[in-house]
Amino acid sequence: QGQPVESGGGSVQTGGSLSLSCADSGYTGKTYCMGWFRQVPGKEREGIGFIYTATDTVHYADDLKGRVAISLDNDKTTVYLQLNDLKPEDSAMYYCARRRSGPWCSLSHAGYHDWGQGTQVTVSS
Repeated sequence: QGQPVESGGGSVQTGGSLSLSCADSGYTGKTYCMGWFRQVPGKEREGIGFIYTATDTVHYADDLKGRVAISLDNDKTTVYLQLNDLKPEDSAMYYCARRRSGPWCSLSHAGYHDWGQGTQVTVSS
């Protein structure tokens, strides 16, 4: 209990879209923001974007703007990631993470308290 749970990964063709979900799996504590990250072997975990749960304000990585959308469901228990126009370089393990308290959130993986197990996305050309 408490660890976010991602779902929705798999294989997608170039130019397609992916939709991932992250559920709070019964977590009852405070959530300040939820972030999405991705990582390929041998590289640092990369921030995709995050959303403040109180205001639904989102912030995206500059190089993904225009292709990415992060949203919350109405009861704030599930966060979604939509990534469009997929490229082979989007292949990665995708993670969601929870930051329990403020005063800020960021695209850095540091500062997030709870991580999901990840879901693999593979984009084929």
